[in-house]
Amino acid sequence: MKVVVLCSGGMDSVTALHWAQREHVVTAVLSFNYGAKHNDRELPFAAEHAAQLGLRHEAIGLDFVNRLFASNLLKSGGAIPEGHYEAENMKQTVVPFRNAIMLSIAGGFAESVGAEGLVIAAHGGDHAIYPDCREEFMAAMSDAMKCGTYAGIKLLRPFISKTKGEIVIAGASLGVEYARTWSCYKGGEIHCGKCGTCVERREAFIDAGVADPTEYASYDPLPEKPQST
Repeated sequence: MKVVVLCSGGMDSVTALHWAQREHVVTAVLSFNYGAKHNDRELPFAAEHAAQLGLRHEAIGLDFVNRLFASNLLKSGGAIPEGHYEAENMKQTVVPFRNAIMLSIAGGFAESVGAEGLVIAAHGGDHAIYPDCREEFMAAMSDAMKCGTYAGIKLLRPFISKTKGEIVIAGASLGVEYARTWSCYKGGEIHCGKCGTCVERREAFIDAGVADPTEYASYDPLPEKPQST
């Protein structure tokens, strides 16, 4: 199947890109710059991996998101919270309806370049905090894209039921160079090691039993997962 891959330059989407290159025919790689604090750190990695695979890469600017939306993930928002990625304070990093906006654009782009499918790396670890990463939402968007395009664009979500640790295992088997990916929401010179996405990254390598190539500013013990209420 001819597919377009959404790739931010993070661990999950880079793994999805390499997975799609093996399983499908990748027509293009699509990234979005929407004003997140870490966009400038992660997007070059998306471009790098696309170039390594000899693929077309497009980065689409969504300046209005940073200007109009409320989220601490954005440059216009407050400080990035620290702690476990399933903690209640991590909701501060939700960008409202972000995936719906990106998938709508990507669906139109995919049909325009002759693709039949769109690959997104949403995974099980996202479900606790991000409503537009859950399967219920993805299934609805998949139906909308299929109904709303002549090509009947299919939304492929190969990791939707996987943990991030399982994604690392899959990526290791694909030869993904995780040192050339970015996670930290703070967007500093190196990963902070304390924000939710750094905690998730560190935990994933431990769970996978794969050596973590990342340099962190802090190697403090990982926070415990919050108790379900």
